[in-house]
Amino acid sequence: MDMDPPFHEIYNTLLDNTILNKSETKTSVVVDECELPLIDLRRLSVDESDEKDKCKEEITRASQEWGFFQVVNHGISREILEKMRREQVKLFKQSFDKKRQEDKFLNFSSGTYRWGTPTATCISQLSWSEAFHIPLTDVSASNGFTSLSSTMEQFATKVANLAQRLAEILAEKLGCKSTFFEENCVPSTCYLRFNRYPPCPIPADVFGLTPHTDSDFLTILHQDQVGGLQLIKAGKWFAVKPNPEALIVNVGDLFQAWSNDVYKSVEHRVVTNPRVERYSTAYFFCPSYDTEIQSWCEPSIYKKFSFKEYREQVHKDVQLLGRKVGLPRFLV
Repeated sequence: MDMDPPFHEIYNTLLDNTILNKSETKTSVVVDECELPLIDLRRLSVDESDEKDKCKEEITRASQEWGFFQVVNHGISREILEKMRREQVKLFKQSFDKKRQEDKFLNFSSGTYRWGTPTATCISQLSWSEAFHIPLTDVSASNGFTSLSSTMEQFATKVANLAQRLAEILAEKLGCKSTFFEENCVPSTCYLRFNRYPPCPIPADVFGLTPHTDSDFLTILHQDQVGGLQLIKAGKWFAVKPNPEALIVNVGDLFQAWSNDVYKSVEHRVVTNPRVERYSTAYFFCPSYDTEIQSWCEPSIYKKFSFKEYREQVHKDVQLLGRKVGLPRFLV
């Protein structure tokens, strides 16, 4: 279909080599399914302080032990989530030629639309997916898509409040009454990302999204029920069982550094499906580029660095090595 990116044409050499040289492909293994810790945020609003404390403790424990958890009664209505998904599908159903003209077609910033992996030199580095990575400053600018704009604004406002609330809880449970997140992670520095994973003819060989950690403080994800998200725990990959009522929250690299390794930024990936396309929407809770990241306590495991320095180092490593190195680059 003309809506799909031209994976076969652009990556034909990598795909042909996969058939000729199976030793290059990822090993197909059986992955057990897991249910992430499920946390009911309604308990944060009850009068009983014990119940509130238990809820906060569960958030903290999951961020330490899993780096991932699910939340229900999170304050974002099913109506908004369903409308967001419909608008997202409508956006991706546009032709590939239109999507890659995001600055003219949608009035988004240039570079918002992304697909594949331009730096891939082998099949294991290729992501079989397309995405709109949207700065929140562009949310109200989508030309000719007024329903999309209004829905994104509703969703972004709600999810931004949720991210702030969770960050404050995680800081509080460290014993840190900090205004850092309120001051530095404002809507204009955060992002929405719409993901689409087209059906892939060689799902055993290609990822939808290659293994990685997130370079933010927190990511909040709304996914469909197709499944495909996997994460590492105790050195083993687990498939995350979709929950239609829940949003998924995961800790990013910046929070691991800020917490001095108390909270864990966990490697995760998305596998492909040969028959069914998959959609997800992610909110990335980020500071401004000049924000300095340093541990809330001493001695610090990591050197002080700015978000800009971190992003530039990640980009450099991906260009040179084909992969992200991340936090190990900033160890003291």
